[in-house]
Amino acid sequence: MSQGKVALITGGGTGIGRAAALALQGDGWNVAITGRRKEELDKTAALAKAGGGRIVGITADVGKPEDVKRLFAETQKTFGGRLDFLFNNAGFGAPPVPMEELPFETWKSVVDVILHGSFLCAQEAIRIMKAQTPKGGRIVNNGSISAYTPRPNSVAYTSSKHAITG
Repeated sequence: MSQGKVALITGGGTGIGRAAALALQGDGWNVAITGRRKEELDKTAALAKAGGGRIVGITADVGKPEDVKRLFAETQKTFGGRLDFLFNNAGFGAPPVPMEELPFETWKSVVDVILHGSFLCAQEAIRIMKAQTPKGGRIVNNGSISAYTPRPNSVAYTSSKHAITG
């Protein structure tokens, strides 16, 4: 069983997720990072600081319920059953096109990851956090300035991030 605090970061292979994962890992946290691209997760893990906590990449699409269940089960198995922090950070934007030209499947893929992914991951995290001893943990849902100041031709991203802010 691994000791120490455990974090799970969605979208941990790049950008804000990578930076958050490396900061926590460097402070001694054990960190599970997830994303759809294994090569990016591997790049993040390779940047881990010596003397920090463990960092493990788990490939998953948080817009898919079965992937989310597997992600949380693997995180628990890897780090001894505990989860102290979930950072819902995964997301991407659709190509910048006028709303009437945005295919529904593209809209759905953005909403599935940002909105549905945050919901599904929070559900799993809450189940773990309620069942562990001591109980509790923290969940942070990463919003965006786009929720308040939308960019042109970004209806799927803006709508999803606005929902996260709510």
